[in-house]
Amino acid sequence: MAHLLRPYVEARPDEAAVTDERGSTTWREFGARVDRLAGALRGAGLVSGDAIAIHSGNRREYFELMSAATHVGLRYVLVNWHWTADELAYVLTDSGAKALFSEDRLADIAVEASGELPLRVGIGEVPGFTPYEEFLAGGPDGEPEDQVMGWPMIYTSGTTGRPKGVRRKLVTTGASIETMELITTTFAQVLRIPEGGRSLLVGPVYHSAQWLWSHGLLCAGRSVVMRATFDPEETLRLIEEHRITNVHLVPTQFVRLLRLDEATRDAYDLSGLAAVWHGAAPCSPEVKRRMIDWFGPVIHEYYGSTEASVITVVSSEEWLKRPGTVGQALPTAELHVLREDGSPADTGERGQLWFRYTNGDDVEYWGDPDKTAGIHRGDGLFTTGDIGYLDADGYLFLADRVIDMIISGGVNIYPAEIEGVLITHPAVRDVAIFGVPDAEFGEQVKAAVELEEGNEASDALAEELIAFTRRALAGYKAPKSVDFLDALPRTPTGKLYKRLIRDPYWSGEDKAI
Repeated sequence: MAHLLRPYVEARPDEAAVTDERGSTTWREFGARVDRLAGALRGAGLVSGDAIAIHSGNRREYFELMSAATHVGLRYVLVNWHWTADELAYVLTDSGAKALFSEDRLADIAVEASGELPLRVGIGEVPGFTPYEEFLAGGPDGEPEDQVMGWPMIYTSGTTGRPKGVRRKLVTTGASIETMELITTTFAQVLRIPEGGRSLLVGPVYHSAQWLWSHGLLCAGRSVVMRATFDPEETLRLIEEHRITNVHLVPTQFVRLLRLDEATRDAYDLSGLAAVWHGAAPCSPEVKRRMIDWFGPVIHEYYGSTEASVITVVSSEEWLKRPGTVGQALPTAELHVLREDGSPADTGERGQLWFRYTNGDDVEYWGDPDKTAGIHRGDGLFTTGDIGYLDADGYLFLADRVIDMIISGGVNIYPAEIEGVLITHPAVRDVAIFGVPDAEFGEQVKAAVELEEGNEASDALAEELIAFTRRALAGYKAPKSVDFLDALPRTPTGKLYKRLIRDPYWSGEDKAI
């Protein structure tokens, strides 16, 4: 039996391991299917270090594939299912994938992108693809031999160009399967997930955090309930029905939950929750306070990225004492705040964030040594481009990203701070703050706003939003103007494609941003 699953198959054979809209698979069934699938992958000629790509929404087969790949040393590429055929074809080629597993609702894109790929398997009916159940049935019964660790390769969002695969130098395919056991059990402890806990997945598993909070925890014995999309009331219902102990959410999901009417919010029993984690995007302090008031002190935050993994964590109690912090660095990472000249910033002084793994590991971009070198210093520290500062006790506070910072009249303005205020206005569904050209000051602050239903764009509302910001922040931080958009280009993982909004304002300008 697959090494990581054996303890849970033996202890809880008839309990659900994975559940989606279509049904549940028990630990016994899941273990048997993963064993057979691992054999089928090897029978197709795949060996440790090879890559497969998974092109699907959240469903049980996705978790079977990840688990099988984890036990036979494969790189499994978690494909953003929103990609076009051209984007998918690029990633298949770039990653060197030898197999594509795609679900039927994405069939047209999969067929166009996969070309002459040696192995193509369809979850459901995909023309020209081997049916998934047929492929799985071709594998042998019994425990996979010579089990070694496989690891995901996750591609960055590509907001400034083609996405790049992120990989680690030490935590990689071919390592001992016990390495995965150590990683997942350690994270389960760090993330305060109780033994026998149940994870709710309501974000795309192709995102690094959602992968860790679902499949990573599954490998440590925490069952997973998943949905393909997020619905705020259904999320509450699932938490109650399945006695969910932990869930990962992003701030936009917090906002949608908080905007449910009071009767709906009070109708569900959320007492089983032990840990609600959030990250991936800045969260308004007011929104976070309201979530803590509602859910209780189970709201935890982390700071990290696809490249950096989880760097800092903070509990509700710590955050309430230091509002705005994203916590202290874990023992697994060094955190440095450096000035532009590379010298250490003082306590409370903003600077660029740089990191190093304490176990000697490092991050690199697949097949792109120049991009890898571009995020590293000569001493081995690497950066994600974020700006922040440390207080006297080593708690990190984020300001913004280097590329998003506005410089107006020589003054640094951090959009995330302004966005955190405006998102609390009842008329605002989503907001982006960025700099636009200003002949006198270089840049001025612009707000792009997506309105909640029932509100209409007007000059009066724009003035109201500007005044609302001025009541909370210094005047120079308030937007000088507001544009209303039908929808902001935000990914399901909560990341905003701000450049798509900002670039038209700079068309024809000499300044590059």
